[in-house]
This record gives sequence, structure tokens and C-alpha cells, in this order.
Amino acid sequence: MDPVLDDPRTRIVVCCGSGGVGKTTTAAALGLRAAERGRKVVVLTIDPARRLAQSMGIDELDNVPRRVPGIDGSAGGELHAMMLDMKRTFDEIVEAHADKERARAILENPFYQSLSAGFAGTQEYMAMEKLGQLRARDDWDLIVVDTPPSRSALDFLDAPNRLGSFLDGKFIKVLMAPAKLGGRAGMKFLGVGMSVMSGPLNKLMGGQLLRDVQTFVAAMDTMFGGFRTRADATYRLLQAPGTAFLVVAAPERDALREAAYFVERLAAERMPLAGLVLNRVHGSEAARLSAERALAAAEALTGGSSEYAENLDGDGIVDRDSGQAGSRTADDPGTLTPTDTSSPESGFPQPASPGANAPGVPAERSPERLAAGLLRLHAERMQVLAREQRTRDRFTALHPEVPVAEVAALPGDVHDLAGLRAIGERLATRTDPDRPQAEVPRQHKQQEQHDKQHDGQH
Repeated sequence: MDPVLDDPRTRIVVCCGSGGVGKTTTAAALGLRAAERGRKVVVLTIDPARRLAQSMGIDELDNVPRRVPGIDGSAGGELHAMMLDMKRTFDEIVEAHADKERARAILENPFYQSLSAGFAGTQEYMAMEKLGQLRARDDWDLIVVDTPPSRSALDFLDAPNRLGSFLDGKFIKVLMAPAKLGGRAGMKFLGVGMSVMSGPLNKLMGGQLLRDVQTFVAAMDTMFGGFRTRADATYRLLQAPGTAFLVVAAPERDALREAAYFVERLAAERMPLAGLVLNRVHGSEAARLSAERALAAAEALTGGSSEYAENLDGDGIVDRDSGQAGSRTADDPGTLTPTDTSSPESGFPQPASPGANAPGVPAERSPERLAAGLLRLHAERMQVLAREQRTRDRFTALHPEVPVAEVAALPGDVHDLAGLRAIGERLATRTDPDRPQAEVPRQHKQQEQHDKQHDGQH
């Protein structure tokens, strides 16, 4: 990711993907890494769980960017963070684009209060609005966006059109007509029009709600065009060379299927894709030992077979002469060191057969049973690795041109800046030399080629 973060032409990084795949952590880690490499960064999260604030050492985040303490600013960078307040952002739009009296009427309208708090697509649309506001201020040279935790990652791209379609719909236009005519003519038109629809609408919406909607539409009349205009402007901003999309996914079938769909959608919309972040990838320091061989060794240990050799395929899984089981040392992968059996609360699966016990050691604490439990756990881990590899291979076969950054699964949640730095380092490290490296999106390269041609002509 470093080529993307270090390029001064990259002004916006959008982390997108399905819910629960680690978008918030990825966005925070990228923001921290970019800031400590000299960029002035603001991270915009839409995740209401407040994990971002906790990991950055901030009491709470709100709709105002707050500076993050404790970062290494020796390179001249800064890091700010904020969490989208959907309703407050909507209120700010009203206050900025309506006179004081009309703004008060809108903010106090019951239909507006419901719309701003929970209308389908409002959160995604307000995220786009806030992104446009941050970019217009030009206080930061990099904005990292954590997209909303929607069921579909495509909601972020669809929201402006969906809200625009609602505002441009026939029903809204009918309700707007009296306000456009004004005075008695408008009221007369409203009376004629509503006399036709009042019966069904009152049954559907209720009389009071219908009046609230009419009042809202009349007050918002002059603002509807602005919603569409700003949505279109932000959409073009996302297509511009200064934007880089990152698709975040877990190494699971459903998450990667949606990631593949999103990659295709971004290509269709001509939006710049930087690559895929594959989060929570499992690994093993003993990958040479396959699941099948581990299970075979566990069966031999718990079966008490005296004919079982001191190694399996020459790798020395157990040392039968000393009666100890263990793990490979870092210095000699073929040598085993004794396993510590001092803790009775081992937590390992207990095989059905007790196997051979060391003298004076209870059956449930025997080295053989503990080693068998470890071998079975290792076999399960290797099966998980194989499943993740198959899933990952299916994605890369469909999209071989997409760079992939893998982040290893951690034993716990990231809860501080040190954890975010560790994630950032993993995002900057190439995990597979045969895969393409994350690079500045294609639009940046096209612009650079155009600039070179332009310079050559002069």
C-alpha cells in the first residue's frame, strides 16, 4: 500500500466491502501509516461501534475531526479522526442552504426528523455529503473513508442515485407543485390534487403524516436540486484520479464473492481500484506437517502402538525413547523439544484411548495425550488454511490483475496505536512475490502519461 499512500496525487482512499470484514481497522491502520509517513490525514468512519476511537486513544468521536495524539509526527504528518453523525450532517446541509426561518421550519418538521434519522440510504448519502465537505475544505491532503456497515457494499455507490430518485419522484413533484405555484393558486391546486388522492393517501400514511410531508416538501423545495447536484459532484470525485478504492474481505466464500462483484462494479463505473485487502488470514509456523500426517501421528500416539516409528516420513514427530512429545525447534525443524505438561488445565481435546503414560503421570495429563491434542488442533488449522487457500485461488483466478495484501489473523482485537501500526506494516508487506504489487490506480498512470506527452510537446 505504500506506493498509494505516498503518492501526493492520492487524495481519497475508500475502504469498502461487506459488513464485519475489518474495514474500520483497515481504514484506521492506513490513516495512521500515511500520517507517520508525512501525510495530513483525516479518517472518516461510519461505524457506530466506536472501536476506532478506542484504538486511537480518543474518548469519543463525533461529527467534528479530532486530532489523534501519540503518533510519530517526525515526518511532518498529522492524523485526525471523526465518526459520521448522520442526522447532524443532514442538519448542517439544511442550515447551510436555507435561510434561518425556513431552516427552523424544516428541522422541526416531524417528517424531516424521521427522514434524517432513518430513511433507507440516508446514512450512505450523508457519508458522501461529508466526504464532499471534507474534500472542499482542503485542510487534509488525504481522506480515508470507512464505508457504512451495510448488508451490501454497493449501497455506498447506489445511495446518491436512490435518494435522488426519491426526491425526483412523481409523488414528491405532486407535493411540490403547490409550493411552486404559491399563494391562493397553490392552495387551490393542492385542494384539487389532494381531493383526488386524499382518501388513499390518508389510509396509507395517515392525515397528520401527509400534512407533515406537504409542509416538509414546501420548505425543502429550493434545496432538492442541491442534493442531486452535490451527489453527482461527489460521485465524479470518486471517479477522479485522486481516489483509490480498496476492497476489504475475509478469506471466506461469501465475503470474497461479494468482493469479486464489487471489483467488477468498480470497473464498470470506471472507479480507480488499488487492490484487495484480505483480512484475518490464518497461517501456521508448521505448514510442512499436513493435516493427514498430524492425524495419523495423533492416532498412533493414543493407540499405544509400540510398533509406531520414532518419526513419520523421517520428520521425527515424537521421541518414543524418552517418552516425551513436543514441537520443532526454530534451530532444527526436524528436532523436537519436550512439551511442558505442568498445567492440568490444558484445554486440549482428550482422545478416547489413554495411550501409554509416563510413570506416575495421570492418564489425562500424559505427554502422549497432550501431544495428540496438539496434533489434532494443528490438523484443524491446516484444514482451515486449505479452505482459505481454495477460496482465495478462486478469486485470483477470476481477477489475476488485482493486487492482494494479506493481513494475518490476530489473537485478539486491535485496541491501540501499536496494533494499528502492526496492521499497517502487514498491509505494506508483499506476501506473495508472484502476485502484482499494490500500485497507484490506473487513472493516475494515465494522467502521468498524459503529463509526459504534454511536456514533450512543449
